[in-house]
Amino acid sequence: MSSDSPVSWFDDFLGVGYRYYEIRMTVTPLFPDLKKAQIFWRETVHWWNDHSIKIRFVETGDTYWFIMGAESRHTKNNRFFFKVLPKSPHYERFKKGHQGSAYLRLGTHSKKFKEDVKDDAKCNCGHLKEDHEEGEDDDSCLYEACDCKKFETFQINLLKKKKTITDIKFLDETEIKDDALAWNCFSVNKYNKERKSDK
Repeated sequence: MSSDSPVSWFDDFLGVGYRYYEIRMTVTPLFPDLKKAQIFWRETVHWWNDHSIKIRFVETGDTYWFIMGAESRHTKNNRFFFKVLPKSPHYERFKKGHQGSAYLRLGTHSKKFKEDVKDDAKCNCGHLKEDHEEGEDDDSCLYEACDCKKFETFQINLLKKKKTITDIKFLDETEIKDDALAWNCFSVNKYNKERKSDK
């Protein structure tokens, strides 16, 4: 993959989730609905050769670029992932514990409200469902120190299919010239756009 190759970059996904409770940690690009995740898997990821899947995490201050791509047996629909995301404790935990490999699974991220969840569910504010008002028009948090006005949480569902990734690197932006995948992504999605805006 040369840095001037025509790669189709895909950033129309919500973000990345990390899961720690399998033999290997799991990296999960998150989609807004199941159908989009299934179609992307079927058209793109299914055709990737496991040994060729690469993930690059390029750190730029308080954010990082998630970059992922692979050689495909079906080049017509091959697309590579990229997304600029804020660093998080989950990202840092993955960075420290991945041990050189991870599973790749696609997933969905959906908002859930008070009527959608069980009683032991936690709100985004950190308090349980029972710690919120009972009324239909008002489900604000009962803790005085909390300014949560509406019970909201989220649910992540993973597709069953998975691939194994063994080429994972964490880079600084100054190191990307030596990495074709990261360089191609930055060239297309950052540097070329900066040049066009300077004209």
